Amino acid sequence: MSFVLDCPNCGSREVTDFGFGGEVTTRPTGRPEFKELNRYVYFRDNKAGVQREWWVHRAGCGEWFLAERDTRTNEVIWTARPADAPPARAAAASEGAPR
Repeated sequence: MSFVLDCPNCGSREVTDFGFGGEVTTRPTGRPEFKELNRYVYFRDNKAGVQREWWVHRAGCGEWFLAERDTRTNEVIWTARPADAPPARAAAASEGAPR
């Protein structure tokens, strides 16, 4: 299924112009135990519904940005540079947001 993403620099483009960087997760602090580091690197929630994701405009400006997308429908709710992204929603925090 194809959809359109809005690059914060270049505007609307087909999703094929972009590379998916994965779900936004919280990086472990300090020196994590092996199990915690393994979970951070290899495991994702991959839930059906709205999630915050990293994308890169690989066929354009090369900029990394954030998008909030509904994985059931591919509806893109918003895209933004990391510094301009809205705060995480309270509902997402209570429904398995990054640990």
